[in-house]
Amino acid sequence: MRGLAWQLVKARKLAFIGAFIAVLCGSAVVAACGMLMESGIRSGVPTERYAAAAVVVGGEQSIKPEGVNVMDAQQVGTLPTVSRDLVGRIEAVPGVGKVVGETTFAARAVTGGGLVEVLGHDWDSAVLTPYELRDGRQPGSADEVVVDASLAQRAGIAVGGRLDVMTTSTPVGYDVVGIAAPAGKDGLAKQTGLYFTAEQATRLAGTEGRFHAIGVLADGDAADLADRVEEALKDDHVIVAAGQDRGTVEFASVGQSRVMLMAISGSFGGIALLVAGFVVAGTLTLAMDQRRREIALLRAIAATPRQIAKLIGSEVVLVAGVAAALGAGAGVFVGQGLREAFVEIGVMPADFALSVGPIPLLVAFLTGLGVARLSASIAARKPSRIPPTEALGEASVERRDVGWVRTLIGLVFLAGSVAMATVPLYLHTEIALGMAGLSALLAVIGVALLGPRAVAPIMWLVTAPLSKLGVTGYLAAANNRANLRRLASALTPLMLSIAFAVVNFFSQTVATAAAVQESEQVMKTDYAVTAPGGVSPEVAQAARRIDGVAAAGSMVRTQVTVLTEEVGETAGGGRQLRAHRMPALGLNQVGDNVDLGVTSGSLDDLRGNTVAVSENQAGSQEVALGGDLKLYLDDGQQATLKVVAVYERDLAYGGYVLPADLARAHSTTRLDSSTLVKLEPGADHAAVRAELTRLGERYPGLTTMGQGELGPAERGDRYVQFWVNLVAVGVILGYIAIAVANTLVLSTAQRRREFALLRLVGGTRRQVVRMMRAEAGTLVGIAVVVGTLIAALPLVLLSVGFMGTPVPSGPIGVYLGIIGFAALLGFLALGVPTRLALRARPVDAIGMRE
Repeated sequence: MRGLAWQLVKARKLAFIGAFIAVLCGSAVVAACGMLMESGIRSGVPTERYAAAAVVVGGEQSIKPEGVNVMDAQQVGTLPTVSRDLVGRIEAVPGVGKVVGETTFAARAVTGGGLVEVLGHDWDSAVLTPYELRDGRQPGSADEVVVDASLAQRAGIAVGGRLDVMTTSTPVGYDVVGIAAPAGKDGLAKQTGLYFTAEQATRLAGTEGRFHAIGVLADGDAADLADRVEEALKDDHVIVAAGQDRGTVEFASVGQSRVMLMAISGSFGGIALLVAGFVVAGTLTLAMDQRRREIALLRAIAATPRQIAKLIGSEVVLVAGVAAALGAGAGVFVGQGLREAFVEIGVMPADFALSVGPIPLLVAFLTGLGVARLSASIAARKPSRIPPTEALGEASVERRDVGWVRTLIGLVFLAGSVAMATVPLYLHTEIALGMAGLSALLAVIGVALLGPRAVAPIMWLVTAPLSKLGVTGYLAAANNRANLRRLASALTPLMLSIAFAVVNFFSQTVATAAAVQESEQVMKTDYAVTAPGGVSPEVAQAARRIDGVAAAGSMVRTQVTVLTEEVGETAGGGRQLRAHRMPALGLNQVGDNVDLGVTSGSLDDLRGNTVAVSENQAGSQEVALGGDLKLYLDDGQQATLKVVAVYERDLAYGGYVLPADLARAHSTTRLDSSTLVKLEPGADHAAVRAELTRLGERYPGLTTMGQGELGPAERGDRYVQFWVNLVAVGVILGYIAIAVANTLVLSTAQRRREFALLRLVGGTRRQVVRMMRAEAGTLVGIAVVVGTLIAALPLVLLSVGFMGTPVPSGPIGVYLGIIGFAALLGFLALGVPTRLALRARPVDAIGMRE
């Protein structure tokens, strides 16, 4: 059977080249996603501050309560601290030479060139890098500091000078008593450090009894030291890192990149796999249609359905095996390209390594082979079951009917698409954005399953006027009516490319526009005072003392993690929990600066362990005014907060509002994001703004913005998600474009004998080309209209739900570019093979084998 399959593959190269390319590209994308996921699990960045430490102990960085699976665990935004009591226990572990606790805090150095973001540490922890004194001595009192050599060079600082340092208040002057640097260089690549006495560092950090991390220097061989330390601390909810993992304790962005990579690669890979299966199945179905006569002849000479199915399966395995192997290898280059793109948009640090292991490549190979084999079984099912007595007659014309099972499944997909599209009408969260994209995908699959049943009504409408446009128009209309299956096969990938691109791009622009619109409704402040790195809480207090100021309050942008119950039961009988990381605000004494649309309670009651929640989140958490809500703060600490207010507007600034003091206490900088200032009626705006600007003399770096200059929360996750979507759409659209070209080229190349016959009965070369242009125009026109309608339903409902208008927001030029690209692709994919097919003489072409 394999020998016969190989002979048929060699004889039918054109029929299999489309499947080969589809499997190759699909395997490459799956391999790339697998490598990104493996990188999220295993990879990291080199450590800087802990280069001399064999082992580093830090706070647990993932939030994974009982009942939440590993893939749903959320990363903290602020690195948690660890107890100082752990030092003694670590010292008792065999092989430990020295244990050093590190205190770290965010600060800003005031230099002649402006503010410089720095990290403050205690001098005792300098040994973990190690930092060595180049000049001067170590700090001996609270008003002394040792400066990083790179900062000293940039700011012109020398031993004996003074340096002003800001943490959470006005700048404080310190005597520079030393200049230090790592061996062989002036500083570290990703950070600048200041070193204080241990007592002063603890006071500035506000972490009495806690360390940011604990470094362990080995006494001798450190091969299994991490395992011994981890065993000693197994019940303390800490992470014990060695090697490259030490960077995870040092940089919060590493853990966040890992979680984001796994989430992106999982969702991206799932969509890519679904599209790959869809494309491969369509390509193989088209290839089987081209071989109807051949399969019919095999049935006529007594080949059984099982033999034909086995033959087709063997052919596809031969082709797909080679394609999947090459695609898995090519996935290394696709993965590297995705890594570079994700670095550019901020998903991962530039030095985050891409893990290239055998497992993703093997999975991609097996997946590509499996998808192809399954698609072959589906494509061969109906041709292999043709009765021998009807075989040749069945092959002479194209069947138009679609089985009732396939029709029913197609209708189910369309119904699911409509249901998904309505989600934004009653749920105004990130989930609604995902439902819009899923709705379009389900609709395309539904239309593809209906095939000729869906295309026939449209075609009758289009071909009626087309048939009146001369001979070529009549021929194009007749061809389209007679070959609805072929048209449906060619239409599906083109329609998918339009709908997929339009929905994924414009759903993000609608969400962004809705956030801006809601921000204008929420933010009623007259002025907002901001600064690089944050604003001291004292600025709000100072602003309240300015004449004409009615209210001045703190606003802290943060994030919280909440748990929701999954629909359905777990294997153990309990409810499945999922953790969600969401944006939140910290507010204090904001008065009339903010209007969140409070429906019950009051934001004035936000103090201590309290929280305000949006109506959306109150519903999902099943909590009401006066109830208790459990959530996790930005550093992973669990808190039980009393609900003191419920509000409507949560799109721009998030679904949770905390007291500003609580949000600050669990943040890295312990600063406000901005100070909101509301003026009294009739107040002199110019005079108040001048006074606010004058606060910059006491708190360097302050900037005063007027009403309208403060936009929605700087949602880094939304910005990153927007660009991640563009990258994902670009890659998948590239794959779909290849599928479109495959399908159209194969369907056109199949018609060489048809073109020859038309020329032999008197048709000219020009008339054949014009006929194909008319067919291409019909195909592209239907694809544009149907693809746009498929995208329109979820986008219109998304816009209505989020913005109250049926017109989606976004640049029309992008839409025109998408349909222009699809049209160009369609015309080229039909036009080029047509011209190539017409090169042969009609007499020679009419005798060619199909």
